[in-house]
Amino acid sequence: MNDLTQTPEMLIAQLGARARGAAALLAGASDAQKADALCRAAQALRERAPAILAANARDMDNALSNGLSPALLDRLKLNEDRISAAADGVDQVAALANPLGSVIDTAVRPNGLKLSRIRVPLGIVGIIYESRPNVTADAAALCLRAGNAVILRGGSEAKESNRAIHAAMVDGIVAAGLPAEAVQLVPTTDRAAVGALLKASEFVDLIVPRGGKSLVARVQEEARVPVLAHLDGINHSYVDGAADPAMAQALVVNAKMRRTGVCGATETVLIDRSYAHAPALVQVLIDAGCEVRGDTDVQAMDARVKPAADEDWDTEYLDAIVSVGLVGGVDGAIAHIAAHASHHTDAIITEDAETAERFLNAVDSAIVMWNASTQFADGGEFGLGAEIGISTGRLHARGPVALEGLTTYKWIVRGQGQTRP
Repeated sequence: MNDLTQTPEMLIAQLGARARGAAALLAGASDAQKADALCRAAQALRERAPAILAANARDMDNALSNGLSPALLDRLKLNEDRISAAADGVDQVAALANPLGSVIDTAVRPNGLKLSRIRVPLGIVGIIYESRPNVTADAAALCLRAGNAVILRGGSEAKESNRAIHAAMVDGIVAAGLPAEAVQLVPTTDRAAVGALLKASEFVDLIVPRGGKSLVARVQEEARVPVLAHLDGINHSYVDGAADPAMAQALVVNAKMRRTGVCGATETVLIDRSYAHAPALVQVLIDAGCEVRGDTDVQAMDARVKPAADEDWDTEYLDAIVSVGLVGGVDGAIAHIAAHASHHTDAIITEDAETAERFLNAVDSAIVMWNASTQFADGGEFGLGAEIGISTGRLHARGPVALEGLTTYKWIVRGQGQTRP
């Protein structure tokens, strides 16, 4: 903290008050001005890429010294392509249709009152996240475009990267005539600041945690404001008996191995007992560098398969490890997913449309796929520009949370002098 006498509560109150003022100014800004701010911010990210990479190198050195896992190191690492992708994501958010002011529905009551619901900003959003510095750009862009002020609290392992990205974003925002306080980064890595943010109901309207189990659990336990939770990505790819073998191999390897540290990675592969090419599927996973842990039937297919423990079916590895099990057709797959999934993303691979529809309708996850890699579980891939996270809950927003998920609505009532009897 800049002021050593300032408590975490005082710091968050100060940031919150500034955010309230910025939110009021954003309410009066045009959509064109907000889009312009994001275009300028995207350009600032590109121009400041050398400084961002230098900051990230310092974070990576510290992370290696502190023994961060390979999955977290992958999430932390930036390169020119990732910075370019982050800037492109900000540009894409700028180009999206403005959700604010859109009419959700209308009605006319028998007494002549005209009712309508319109989209409005949430207000102030608090984002608490770990490792991924690109979240700084994504969250800032989405919140600003949806008319919200945002308070960002990144993890200590990415503090230098987050500061560099935040500085670039603020440059663009200010250049467009919008307040710098619209996007604020908590300037301390003191964990007590997280607790203060979670309890700041006077200033914060929604908390979004992005991180591991311990972070999400703490947020849900301590928060005094609504929470939009992103839980584990215990995702399944089910290979049906009617799956095309070449497609199944390509999809399963991509779903697991494209990037093992992302939340859309497949962690469990379920195979129909009637699928004749299961040994080849297991072999191609192992040959791709993936450790396979399987039940006794899967172990019999390849000597390199390790036995799966009970906890493996409930584990988000975020690594080149996958659990593989045989099930009794689509009903067996649905039952296994119901018992072990985190309601994030689950996929079926089959050429049987009727079986696919049964799976799509029966699996209760935020994202359910047919003949596609679970790695597509991403707001950008859904055409949303970027995402604030994948909501695995059932209220407000579900799946990739982008602009619409960062809005609420209000009722507009137009009358002609009606009084209630």
